[in-house]
Amino acid sequence: MKTQNFGYKKLYIDGQLVDAESGEREDVICPATGEVIAQIAKAGTADAEKALISAQKGFKYWSKLSLAERTEWMTKLRSAVIEKEHELRTAMVHEMGKTYGGAQEDIEAVVNALEWYPAAMKNLREEQIPDYENTHTHKMISKPAGVAVAYLAWNFPLLNVGFKLGPALAAGCSLIIKPSTLSPLSTYMIGEIMHSINFPAGVVNIVAGSSREVATPMTKSKIPAVLTMIGSTATGQKVIADSTTSIKKLGMELGGNAPFIIFEDADFETALNLAVILNFHNSGQICVAANRVLVHKNIYEKFLKAFVKRTAELKLGFGTKENDDVFMGPVVTRSDRDRMFDLVNDAVSKGAKLEYGGKIPEGFPKEGNWIEPTVVSGITPEMDLFRKETFGPVAGIMSFENDDEALALANDTEYGLASYIFTNNHKRIERFTEDLEFGEIQVNGVKYAIYLPHGGIKNSGIGHDCSHLALDDYLVKKRVSTAI
Repeated sequence: MKTQNFGYKKLYIDGQLVDAESGEREDVICPATGEVIAQIAKAGTADAEKALISAQKGFKYWSKLSLAERTEWMTKLRSAVIEKEHELRTAMVHEMGKTYGGAQEDIEAVVNALEWYPAAMKNLREEQIPDYENTHTHKMISKPAGVAVAYLAWNFPLLNVGFKLGPALAAGCSLIIKPSTLSPLSTYMIGEIMHSINFPAGVVNIVAGSSREVATPMTKSKIPAVLTMIGSTATGQKVIADSTTSIKKLGMELGGNAPFIIFEDADFETALNLAVILNFHNSGQICVAANRVLVHKNIYEKFLKAFVKRTAELKLGFGTKENDDVFMGPVVTRSDRDRMFDLVNDAVSKGAKLEYGGKIPEGFPKEGNWIEPTVVSGITPEMDLFRKETFGPVAGIMSFENDDEALALANDTEYGLASYIFTNNHKRIERFTEDLEFGEIQVNGVKYAIYLPHGGIKNSGIGHDCSHLALDDYLVKKRVSTAI
């Protein structure tokens, strides 16, 4: 299993590629082999403060550009990203074990966001408010909010960047991106690309380091007007608590615990195929993964048998461009792999059955974080596999008897991001779309796109990524009333 070394990558602050003030570096580890595949400049508090000052200056410049001028720069960046697609995809394969095909999603997210959001911004219309006494005219205008800081999860390194970069730049905000130190490589490479095209200084800054030394000082600073993140609910709660030094806009896509509900009248093959994909794509490290597969009792045994068979057929490997038949790679860290074993052991100890997997596969580097795709049947609400966000390649499957039970089980979670239902009963669809407590309800299929809102309720977040709604995080509204 051959890896490549990407060398040393610097911070991107004020339009320049720079070392950390401390000179500190951090290794980037390939989860497939345990090898060091790059080093990054590891930011500290001094670098975070430099990024904030840089973004403050960048905002003053960027916010005064016309939308046409911002669009020109975004188009130039888009073209440069396309030119470096192979290098960026290869970096993501190495830094987090993503497959080469899976990394295409990340590239498409950046490319599409840089094209779609300028058009969405152009299509925003001033709201006219009627005056009932006919003494004034009134309108609402949108203006860029200010400096935005984005804290990003490691699971989709560049998809997450695209989800923040597109709307922030189109709206006229400057942006500080803090990628996870688990997968910072491809994001640092975006900094290199921006430097190579002389993107306006300070408009985008990229720094990775410990949360204590980088995220906390930026969150507590009074400079940011917007804090946006993709990550865990616990991290979101800490960001909210730390942010109260000033009033800031918050946009958060947090944890999920999606129910995947299959009724006996569903299209069986469609539900089966999507259940496999939504459990094991990206090694299950997806916020909208099918955490809990709920199957009607009349088709439960048939589904379970077919699901286990499909799972056993999935090919594991190091998903480089040459290995295009690989479906699933390793998980990101050893502790995440151990957490999968803990979830399985907890479920089995409470009466569930391990149907497939649950062990380290043979023939892979011992230093890597490999685990077989795993199927556990007969899960119940008392198990961690039901309660917690799995975020790994372990599928928990359970049966239900009727609509009321399915709905109660689905909603029995603190999270409210994605949900899925498969049935051809229109009255049932109406009831479940009304009563499921999730920000996304997908019926008889799955679709995600840059123009479709992506957001959760309950402990799964605030606001939206994607669609025109994402622009709301980066804009403030002004009422203009003029006497007649």
